[in-house]
Amino acid sequence: MRAEIETLVQDIEQSVGLLRRHLDWDASRAKLDELNHIVEDPTLWDDPERAQKVMRERTSLEDAMSGVQRIEADLKDNLELIELGEMEDDQSVVADAEAALRALKDEAARRQLESLISGEADGFDTFLEVHPGAGGTESQDWAEMLLRMYTRWAERRGFKIDVIDHQNGEQAGIKSATLQIKGHNAYGWLKTEAGVHRLVRISPFDSNARRQTSFASIDVYPVIDDSIKIEINEADVRTDTMRSGGAGGQHVNKTESAVRLVHNPTGIMVVSQGDRSQHKNRATAWDMLRAKLYEAELKRREAEAAADQAAKTDIGWGHQIRSYVLQPYQLVKDLRTGHTSTSPQDVLDGDLDGFMEATLAQRAYGGAPEGVEDVD
Repeated sequence: MRAEIETLVQDIEQSVGLLRRHLDWDASRAKLDELNHIVEDPTLWDDPERAQKVMRERTSLEDAMSGVQRIEADLKDNLELIELGEMEDDQSVVADAEAALRALKDEAARRQLESLISGEADGFDTFLEVHPGAGGTESQDWAEMLLRMYTRWAERRGFKIDVIDHQNGEQAGIKSATLQIKGHNAYGWLKTEAGVHRLVRISPFDSNARRQTSFASIDVYPVIDDSIKIEINEADVRTDTMRSGGAGGQHVNKTESAVRLVHNPTGIMVVSQGDRSQHKNRATAWDMLRAKLYEAELKRREAEAAADQAAKTDIGWGHQIRSYVLQPYQLVKDLRTGHTSTSPQDVLDGDLDGFMEATLAQRAYGGAPEGVEDVD
């Protein structure tokens, strides 16, 4: 068997092994048996909400397990075809089986990636907040660059983007911004980006062209649906209305349409001013608050099981998850995984999938994933 085919087989077997490990095969089989038993209960649909949740979980698990079994069966069949073709010196059979193995490798890699985005809220839409660190105009400009980066990433995926809040800086950049990004697995992908991002460049605001370091933080939390109940005591929430500070023409100067909610027990604050209607902004703000409280609960659960890689920290030295160096050399490096890019402009234009995949793999399997090298 040629070395190229052997490499294909090794890649497929590695993906299948990781999939089985991620699924915890025996536990998943027992869970699927349990779900199948529940589905057979005629009283299940007496509670439609529970029934839908059970059916979604069963379908997802069944698809994941049957997909792995199909890949294993197809791998075995094609290896037998290659062996038969080589025995009979029929190169067309060998070529067809090799092409099938290539397609199988792509499917295994796709399923491996999908398995990394399988958390309770990963499939939901997401809110993404950008906040500059200390440093005035420099950090505010960097925050705006990050806002554009995530906007471009979302556009590349065909996701819908709504601006919930946008506060301009005094001279340049932004004081803060909140986006709602709508698309399949939006939260599952973007949750890897939560943390502090560091920029090193020649300052465009410094007449002496000195190198500057700036920081900005990204906060990500899911847009939860009606299947997840978050109880909030309204007496614990302070509501403020104010005039919108974003774009919108003369209207923003005439009405107090913007809404800010502060959850007193946790100190969590949200602002919505993307709509001209105070009523709609209020509804959006409550959705955001519920989502933030839910995300805080997810973080608490993660912290109990393992160190939370996306924990919120001070926006400054020693807390960044990624560095973007434009001067004196060109490099973007993720400090959690070691994943790098020597093309910062592509990254800042939304080319983030490699960084996200590396972080998801690290969370799922531990350590740096294959192909990711630690760089000093």
